[in-house]
Amino acid sequence: MTRAGAFIVGLVVLAAVAGPWLAPFDPSAQDLALRLEGPSWLHWFGLDELGRDIFSRVLSGARISLLVGVIVVSVSATLGTLIGGMAGYFGGIVDDAISRFVDILLAFPGLLLAIALVAVLGPSIVNVVLALTLIGWVGYARLARAQVLQAREFDYVQAARALGASTPRILLRHLLPTVLPALTVQATLGMAGAILSEAALSFLGLGVQPPTPSWGAMLNYGRAHLLDAPHLTIFPGLAMAALILGFNFLGDGLRER
Repeated sequence: MTRAGAFIVGLVVLAAVAGPWLAPFDPSAQDLALRLEGPSWLHWFGLDELGRDIFSRVLSGARISLLVGVIVVSVSATLGTLIGGMAGYFGGIVDDAISRFVDILLAFPGLLLAIALVAVLGPSIVNVVLALTLIGWVGYARLARAQVLQAREFDYVQAARALGASTPRILLRHLLPTVLPALTVQATLGMAGAILSEAALSFLGLGVQPPTPSWGAMLNYGRAHLLDAPHLTIFPGLAMAALILGFNFLGDGLRER
């Protein structure tokens, strides 16, 4: 499962990075005379409602999804680890205050909260990243807190404290390496969630704005042509499903190991 997930993710990442060289057409180039044309030798995934090459747009949309996922997971994991680590290490009133704040955020459905934030801030890729980060760090904070609560009682941590090691040194040198394996699994699974959330927001018109390609927006545009041009939704949907399944397979495999 780990190898299968790594292969799928690696293949999509490679296609996204090499997209400008692999794409046979400009993702924004239009050929209205051939609009809604099905897959052919020239246009592998067909053309959309404006005559744009879907294969080129799928490759371009992969870069958007991966970019959003990497930024959201990186910032959320860093912020959540710092906050959760402090809560677990210091305990007491610090732990209570942080834990109650995390519980409040977890009481709201994550995607609905992201929709509300983007609706207030305005639709753009920057606001999508900001909204997903503001709701994404809480999961990492809870995980880091639980790991640090257990690790701070280990003998080597107690020995470092007895020898006069500073709090930052104990957190970074002794506790962080203990937390990293679990956070790596969480981050891998979090990539799938971030990509799906970005697609959902773009599907609703709150994410990436035209003419920039986005898998979610492509699925939204294809809804009106499910019967006469199903390729508009089939290929972006398959690409998104493959990438999300790849990250889930990779995360499950790492968790088992």
